[in-house]
Amino acid sequence: MNILSIQSHVVYGHVGNDSAAFPLQRLGHEVWPIHTVQFSNHTGYGAWTGRVLDGQAIEELVEGIAARGVLPRCDGILSGYMGSAGIGEAILSAAARVRAANPRAVWCCDPVIGDVGRGVFVRPGIPDFLRERAVPAADIVTPNQFELSHLTGREIASFADAKAAMAALRGLGPEVVLATSLLTEETPEGSVDLAAADAEGIWRLRTPRLDLDVNGAGDAIAALFLVHRLESRSTRAALERATSSIYGLLRRTREAGSREILTVAAQDEFVAPSRTFTAEPA
Repeated sequence: MNILSIQSHVVYGHVGNDSAAFPLQRLGHEVWPIHTVQFSNHTGYGAWTGRVLDGQAIEELVEGIAARGVLPRCDGILSGYMGSAGIGEAILSAAARVRAANPRAVWCCDPVIGDVGRGVFVRPGIPDFLRERAVPAADIVTPNQFELSHLTGREIASFADAKAAMAALRGLGPEVVLATSLLTEETPEGSVDLAAADAEGIWRLRTPRLDLDVNGAGDAIAALFLVHRLESRSTRAALERATSSIYGLLRRTREAGSREILTVAAQDEFVAPSRTFTAEPA
């Protein structure tokens, strides 16, 4: 498949396109990356250099791709950290242009806003843009628990709360919602939940919780979920396959004591996960 991925880029480390592109390539898919920012490293380090690109730059690159006549062969659009509302508008335009060329193309929007503990870490205006413009236009959205709560205005304490929030988010427009990093009243100590919902139902998947502090796993799981959903046409199968790969990636990263996820060193996890997990109807 061919995936147009519009995300951040770092010179050192693995977040954004540098976390999403290689797993898809390792699985045999073509990735057309457009960078929304170019930073020396991810912002989790607290210091970085580089700059945010503007929406016009993204539109120019999409125009160049369109001139090659390849947009009808684009199967999916993947978007993550936006950097500015202008970039968001350019992503909306790109998704509309791809869909016009290929009505079967699917847009997976990772609505990056923030996380528990860190709070909101994107620029002002981005959360509103995501809620009002991007999420309603996307086919798949992949929020973490903080973002799911922020986008729907719902507190999430129980898994029932999470299910209600996922239903509310689907009500805005997306066909599929993948909720990551769920820690609710029902989640056992030492575990973490993920859940995925579509018109057929909701599935929950539980894995051991790994004690590590890294960035980029959310970017990778969104990418993997998109391609596995495109391949299998099954939300449940996509949840199982993407989560199994990411768990293996994070486990090996923890064992190595690495500050960066081992996207390259642990690449076999994308093709043949060392441990597989099963999702259950919820």
